Amino acid sequence: MGPHHREDQDNSPSLSSVRIYEQDRRLIGLSRGTEEEIEALRQELEERFFGWTIEIEQAQIPASGQSVQALVTDCLLDCFRSLSAYPDGYSVEVEENTVTLMLPSIFVQRWHTEHVREALDQCLQDARPGSSFHFVVEALDAEEPAEQPDPALFASVQVAAQPAGAKKFLSDEYPRWEAAKKGKQPEPIRIRDLQDEEPSVCIEAEIVSVERVTVTRRGKLLMLFDVYDGDATGCSVLFSQAYAEKQQVENFIKNGARFLLWGEYRYDNYAGCQVFRVQRMEERRPVSVAEEAQEPRVELHLHTTMSATDGLIEPKALFQRLKKWGHEAVAITDHGVAQSFPEIAGLAKEMGIKPLYGMEAYLVEDRPVVLKGTRTSYSRFVVFDLETTGLNHRHDKIIEIGAVKVENGQITERFSRLVDPKMPLSSEIIALTGISNADVAGQPVIDEVLPEFLAFAQDALLVAHNADFDTAFIRRDAAALKLPFSFDTLDTVALSQLLFPEQRSHRLDRMAKTLGLRLDQHHRAVDDAEATLQLFFKLLEIANIAPDTVPLSINDIPSDRSPAKNRPVHVNILVENQTGLTHLYELITESHMETFYMTPRIRRSSLEKKREGLLLGSSCADGPVVTAILDGREEEEIRRRIRDLDYIELQPPECWLHLVQQGNARDMEDLEDIQKEMVRLAKEENRPVVATSDAHFLDREDMILRDIVKSGRKMQDPKQRMPMHLRTTNEMLAAFSFLGEEEARAVTLTNTRALAERIEWIQPVLPGTHTPKIPGSDAALRKTVYDAAEEKYGTPLPEPVQARLERELHSIISNGYAVLYIISEKLVKQSNEDGYVVGSRGSVGSSFVATMAGISEVNPLVPHYLCEDCRHSEFIDDGSVDTGIDLPNKDCPVCGKRMKKDGHDIPFEVFLGFEGDKEPDIDLNFAGEYQSVAHRFVEDLFGKDKVIRAGTIGTIQGKTAYGYVRSYLEERQISVHPAEERRLMRGIIGVKRTSSQHPGGIMIVPQERHIHDFTPIQHPADSADSSIITTHFSYKKISDSILKLDILGHDVPTTIRLLQDMTGIGPDEVPMDDARTMDIFSGNGREPLISTLGIPEFGTPFVQEMLKDTHPSTFGELVRISGLSHGTDVWLGNAKTLIDEGIAVLKDTICTRDDIMRSLILWGLEKKDSFDIMERVRKGRGLTPEMMEKMRAADVPEWYIDSCQKIKYMFPKAHAVAYVLMSYRIAWFKVHHPAAFYASFFTIKIGDMPAALLAGQQECARAQLFLLDKKKHEKLSAKEEAELTMLTVGCEMFARGITLSPIHLYDSPVHAFSAKDTVVIPPLRAVPAVSDSMATDLGEQRSTPFTSQEDILLRTRLNKNAMEGLRSVGALEGLPETNQLSFF
Repeated sequence: MGPHHREDQDNSPSLSSVRIYEQDRRLIGLSRGTEEEIEALRQELEERFFGWTIEIEQAQIPASGQSVQALVTDCLLDCFRSLSAYPDGYSVEVEENTVTLMLPSIFVQRWHTEHVREALDQCLQDARPGSSFHFVVEALDAEEPAEQPDPALFASVQVAAQPAGAKKFLSDEYPRWEAAKKGKQPEPIRIRDLQDEEPSVCIEAEIVSVERVTVTRRGKLLMLFDVYDGDATGCSVLFSQAYAEKQQVENFIKNGARFLLWGEYRYDNYAGCQVFRVQRMEERRPVSVAEEAQEPRVELHLHTTMSATDGLIEPKALFQRLKKWGHEAVAITDHGVAQSFPEIAGLAKEMGIKPLYGMEAYLVEDRPVVLKGTRTSYSRFVVFDLETTGLNHRHDKIIEIGAVKVENGQITERFSRLVDPKMPLSSEIIALTGISNADVAGQPVIDEVLPEFLAFAQDALLVAHNADFDTAFIRRDAAALKLPFSFDTLDTVALSQLLFPEQRSHRLDRMAKTLGLRLDQHHRAVDDAEATLQLFFKLLEIANIAPDTVPLSINDIPSDRSPAKNRPVHVNILVENQTGLTHLYELITESHMETFYMTPRIRRSSLEKKREGLLLGSSCADGPVVTAILDGREEEEIRRRIRDLDYIELQPPECWLHLVQQGNARDMEDLEDIQKEMVRLAKEENRPVVATSDAHFLDREDMILRDIVKSGRKMQDPKQRMPMHLRTTNEMLAAFSFLGEEEARAVTLTNTRALAERIEWIQPVLPGTHTPKIPGSDAALRKTVYDAAEEKYGTPLPEPVQARLERELHSIISNGYAVLYIISEKLVKQSNEDGYVVGSRGSVGSSFVATMAGISEVNPLVPHYLCEDCRHSEFIDDGSVDTGIDLPNKDCPVCGKRMKKDGHDIPFEVFLGFEGDKEPDIDLNFAGEYQSVAHRFVEDLFGKDKVIRAGTIGTIQGKTAYGYVRSYLEERQISVHPAEERRLMRGIIGVKRTSSQHPGGIMIVPQERHIHDFTPIQHPADSADSSIITTHFSYKKISDSILKLDILGHDVPTTIRLLQDMTGIGPDEVPMDDARTMDIFSGNGREPLISTLGIPEFGTPFVQEMLKDTHPSTFGELVRISGLSHGTDVWLGNAKTLIDEGIAVLKDTICTRDDIMRSLILWGLEKKDSFDIMERVRKGRGLTPEMMEKMRAADVPEWYIDSCQKIKYMFPKAHAVAYVLMSYRIAWFKVHHPAAFYASFFTIKIGDMPAALLAGQQECARAQLFLLDKKKHEKLSAKEEAELTMLTVGCEMFARGITLSPIHLYDSPVHAFSAKDTVVIPPLRAVPAVSDSMATDLGEQRSTPFTSQEDILLRTRLNKNAMEGLRSVGALEGLPETNQLSFF
């Protein structure tokens, strides 16, 4: 309801005006009373209007010297806040007692309805008591502005734009700013119109990203967020507020919120750019495109972000938009792929919108057609060529015809005529052909020349290079002259494609050059006809066909040409039912595995075989129908193509404007005529016509995003700048109004909805969880773990062990996961038998069953003592220690033996959830060289066709997005605000770039199922040369349905194996509570020469700084540090700040995801609530208001809640424990067996070994280290970073008295460093430029001594670079260069 103005008549503090919003239960007034009087009035009104929001501002008393014109202007702008921004302007003129107002017509109407006259009278009476003025109001007769204002700009001053209960926020600097502006209310302007150093300005915009939230030392909350006003411009907003208001402010200042903002625009040091420093904010309703039609259409052609570097529509945003518009269904038709299907299925179910699964396919003929005719052979043919005014057969003209007649293999006659096109030739055509306007002026017109040519050709076979192009012009002009045209044709382009399948270009000049043919004046008809004849004869010779008779069987000549190289047309495929889905997946697999050429291409024969359950549409301007029209094919050919389809598509003609730019159409009217012709032919062939957006982005202004992506990928697309956005029903009706109202409604509404109704609800991935079967796996797992538990803990099992096993086994077996454990157990057992330890990672260490099955060495039970002799055990479940390793040593009270300390207190629910509804993830770290053996083991176990590599999808991310945006702007010399750069970056993040494979993930298909029940398959990165086969869908999207097993290659198991081989000490023999080892982590000074450099997980500068900050003294603290180092936004700006400021200590901070659940349970929250909070926080989704309420009710500290809100990703404790167990062992070897440690480290990093270090040149190595260390403040290259690490470790080694022996041609190891006492012995492989195969070869050949350096080259595969490497490390000293003897 609109606002009403009235004047207060009593003696209470005066209200100069009041606005009442009945719908929002809100009253806003102006009063000239004192602050005390205004507050009393506000309280009185709150009692009178119970439950209403009462806002009264103190009005400024006009200065007595202010002119009437100024008074009226100020008051008018107070009543009409958007008037100053209105493009038509306004004027106020005062002559004696008459005030003339010239206003835009919309304000003239509001003058009467909003009682503005009374407000002006009151204002003038207050300033000039006793005066009387007459008002004249006239409407401005403004011209139509060249650019209409953005309606969103003015929506902010309409009452409807302010939602009920709208929030207001004032900055802590608001009073100063309010006083400085002296009561003036700035009106909303566009962001693009902001000027530097504006002290008082207003904008209305939507928050698109909260960039930074900082609490200053003085306790102020600073929020920096980017806003966007729909005008393709962004800016940064800085809001300052007291920290006490943090929770309330953060709940409302979030992405998607829209505000009216008042403040100042100036440079800010904190942000490093111009910012809008907000002083006052008022919430507004978000502005969105409204679907106004009562009956919404169905979009049948749309591209998501999975349409590689082409589609920009994020699925979630799409479904939110469709839901808002009331759409009931939508088709997804990405180019050549179906990778969005799993996500679409989830969103469709959530939103209640029917998904229509499909694909815009690249369809190719199986082989090019050489001869189009009906005779069995031809002995008479005419080879011809045309020159034309352009490429468009529908509008361009013939300017020359050249032809050569051949009978029985002999040239019998020639034909050459210039033709006056009756239109000027373009400069491009003149330059291309050498034909000028003067040459054709006065020549015969086509009406005269064409009958002559047709008579010349008579009944011959027409031969041309790209025959379809030339015959299209002849056919058109023959039809116009009502002359018969029924010639058979032969295309030499198609013939050359079959005979030269590897040739990239088959243009006439290129083929002439390939075959050594003469081409004097290319692009003159008669010369090109002669050259085409030579080419034709040569191709016939190569095909072993006599030139005197050309058989129809020329179409069947043998060829190795791949169908993928044929010109594709676009066809939309919609899946009608589940059978169709299987067929589509089979086609996708084939197109990626067999016929991929730049794009995945589908053979026509394959499509015809799998036609059942699929609906085919004509797609876009690159579809079979439009290309046939543009190519000038016969009408019967166009009709045949229409009959091959199930429906015909039209897009708004402006989406086809690239055809005008390419010269294939004349103008928009021509495009509309093409579409009218398509409608006519489709109706006659009884095929429905549907109107589609061919949407590549959601909103029109997103066009720039697609442009950026295409430019970043160096892809040229004529449709790059076309408005291919998702349109509303009304927009589509308007776009097709040229068809008439009835037809526009049919193609937009009736036909699209009817087609959608034909299609069934389909499941793109087989529902449920489908694990492979190993007979008896349930019983086998139970027996394995109980046998192991009883052997370890004795019988009967201690209650904690028995209870944990039963709880886990029930969840594992009932959910069908026993087979996963059995597979993992078999893999680990095999690897161990082959001499390689296996490290577990991920949350599998949360499972005690995994521990007892030998899959994981992490024991998740509570810390406990265990006597390995008598099996006496003691469990410590009071939470006093994080891990059993940190328990004090204790002797067994039963037998007196020293008890083992174990248990890391990790809840099983982290692995499978409280309901067993979380998909298990068992990651196994094998030695790098053993990974392929493990993969083959799984293939042997289930069958090679049932084991598929886990596919991944690479999308544009932060750094790449930044590079794309910066390059795009710099190339076009466009300067924008950093906030606009970030907005553009966010718009392209998530767009698919490529597909790849998980480094060790494999998907196992049950024997009774086919991979196409879950996903198509392909090669990674679409590489035809790869032998690897991956899932087409990202493994993340289908791991709920099909089992994924991670078989990873890792350096740590390899290192452990190397250390064991050199020292004879196995990993289980390493004590885990060694004080000297702990010293190198805590940095207490007892091991000053030894750092954690070279220790996995603890050797990076980042973690070394964490160690300095925390000085860990226990294994449990090392686990915490590991968790902190692997999380995102867990340490910096979070736990570190809490520790530095004394708010919390390390053991109380959130370090791993398990900490959250354990701590919340201890605080008294329900276990399920604690688990749900942990899951949400670890995924970076923050806390819901309900979660925060429960936490506060349990007296969880506010700093803990705040810490949860900051976290983006969290590490599982089991993963951290597994890493620390391995790292600690390696650290123990570094302390107690240093030579072996350095040898193993150098072996793993052998490719980075600096020559100075290898040669044992300590001074040289230190000098190089010094130079690199000084350069650290600059950005080191990856090679320099690696060299810096190696030199640092090497110099540490020298400082500890460990030396490197020189390389010896005969005595050095071949591949790996070895150690003896305090000496590290380098291998031949470490020599610069010596590869693995070279080292192997040299090691094998050296059993027979080399006679010279030349002999080494002759007997091995070493090259000159490798020889120079051996020479540089002194390995060739004393060995002559050649075998020649000298007598002088």
